[in-house]
Amino acid sequence: MPIPAGTITAPAYATLAQLKAWIAVPAADQTRDTVLAMNLAAASRWVDGYCRRRFSLDATATQRSYPASVGATELLTDDIGDLAGLLVDSGTASSGTYTAVTTYAARPPNALALGLPVDRLFLDAGWAPYASAYTTMVRVTARWGWPVVPDEVGQATLIQAARLFKRKDSPEGVLGSAEWGAIRVGRVDPDVESLLAPYRLFPVA
Repeated sequence: MPIPAGTITAPAYATLAQLKAWIAVPAADQTRDTVLAMNLAAASRWVDGYCRRRFSLDATATQRSYPASVGATELLTDDIGDLAGLLVDSGTASSGTYTAVTTYAARPPNALALGLPVDRLFLDAGWAPYASAYTTMVRVTARWGWPVVPDEVGQATLIQAARLFKRKDSPEGVLGSAEWGAIRVGRVDPDVESLLAPYRLFPVA
């Protein structure tokens, strides 16, 4: 049956048509569309969690704040997928006074043209050029996320969504095979792990 309006609201990194083709479900067969769409959404959110970042692009710009280190010329940010409407100002949370910053440079250079996000802002004078009793905060208003979904992420999403769809056939994580007998399904598909390896972030100690 068709997907009810508003059922799936989170962005998916592959389309329903792509998933149906991947698992050999006829395009005209709509009987499992709702379940497959849920699998796609769940797989996409799993990719987000596994990579510790989000590959969709916010529709509108929102503000986030970052503490600046004294003397540091680069400010590390979350992924920025569009420079249109990007606003930056700095100040201290305690004073509530912020001043617009306009002389920064987005890095890596040409990132968006290559389909990659901007993840740091460079300011030659330094974001917190002098020691202060108050922590310098930099407020960044931007559209967060990636400019485009990488092909590897889309492929990993399809594999993971198909895996979720087939989960009903593998109770207790064991998949039956007439030729090989019972086969235990690993927690992370090795192909998914390989596809996502270049995009995965790791927490800094």
